[in-house]
Amino acid sequence: MKLIHPSYFPNILTFSYIMHHPICWEVNDNYQKQTFRNRTYISNDRGKHILSIPIIHVGRSNGRQKYKDVKIDNSYPWQRQHWRTLETAYRTSPFFEFYEDDIKPLYDRPYESLLEYNLKTIETIFECLQLEMPTAKTTTFEIKPEDKEDYRFLISAKFKPQLNIEVYTQVFGDRHGFTPNLSILDLLFNLGPNSIEYLKQEFIATSND
Repeated sequence: MKLIHPSYFPNILTFSYIMHHPICWEVNDNYQKQTFRNRTYISNDRGKHILSIPIIHVGRSNGRQKYKDVKIDNSYPWQRQHWRTLETAYRTSPFFEFYEDDIKPLYDRPYESLLEYNLKTIETIFECLQLEMPTAKTTTFEIKPEDKEDYRFLISAKFKPQLNIEVYTQVFGDRHGFTPNLSILDLLFNLGPNSIEYLKQEFIATSND
């Protein structure tokens, strides 16, 4: 069983592990900056583009904050911005309209918990692909897990894996070339149900700590 953090619409590498291996969600760790906990990358007319969820930061005097306690800052209309960006980037993709009614509800009402929202984004992708989402979660935090393979390094935005994977057609590929390992949304909107077959490739990642 692999130990993985829930992230915001996980990148393709992370999602391949989630889909093809027994997974346990890490829900008892501390929140850290510069991770995919509150960000994901897509491709638009300008190239690789980040979507970042604003969070409510606690003061240093309160110590470290647990990931499961992190609240989304809904004082800023980030959901409207993210959805408009996704529409602009993928409206002309082959499967945007096919999945639009599944994805858009995630941007129609406010969510409070970042962790729960991320799990909901992953659950939605599994529903789109008509697959069953893993549900196992940690009950305690372990620095070195004894009975699980530690893949928590995948959450780091600094992790830059070298992937030799198949190129697929992207909306702005003729302008920017192929951009690998974007959000699972990029794969879904461009390949639709064929995303399942694409994710069967042998994705291999090792920590670069």
